[in-house]
Amino acid sequence: MLLSHDQHSDNLDNSGRAFLKQASRVLTTTIGAERLGGGVEGLRPWQSVTLSKPKGSPIKVTATPARHGPAGIEPLAGDVIGFVLEDGSNTIYVTGDTVWYDGVAEVARRFNANVVLLFAGSAQTRGPFHLTMDTNDAIETAQAFPNAVIIPVHYEGWTHFKQSGDDLLKAFNTLGFGSRLQLLEPGFATIIESATKRPKS
Repeated sequence: MLLSHDQHSDNLDNSGRAFLKQASRVLTTTIGAERLGGGVEGLRPWQSVTLSKPKGSPIKVTATPARHGPAGIEPLAGDVIGFVLEDGSNTIYVTGDTVWYDGVAEVARRFNANVVLLFAGSAQTRGPFHLTMDTNDAIETAQAFPNAVIIPVHYEGWTHFKQSGDDLLKAFNTLGFGSRLQLLEPGFATIIESATKRPKS
């Protein structure tokens, strides 16, 4: 289990905490690992671990920096991380709860991801600023990862999300790269094609 952070219930609610006990391995922030205990492993940004599988290639997981809101929010929001997964043929970036900022740009400089799981929704709880990516942040991220399919997640189901998947699709279509955006339908498997193989909008 990859856990961006443990201190907010929209990332780890009571059911999620119960599920932790069933997971064979849990990776999260260092402070989150201390709070959760039970063998949960904490990673600092840019720290990596390798997960081995009985069959197939190993998966390298690298923790990435994240900022859960505007500059200066850290004492209020707490530590947050994202993750990059590499298996030799694919590089998947899971942003975690973050906005677009220099830390995300640095991930793009270090990794040529072909899939980006982008925590979207423009969540707002503390004031007139967003705590997760809004459409502008999503566009900046898509431009920073030009070879990636962008898959927005974590943007529905809670009242603090202010933007929808439709908002993202409209913005991406307006800029001419809507074909790179892949909206998932809960309960249905989705085949993800490389962005470099997709026709341009």
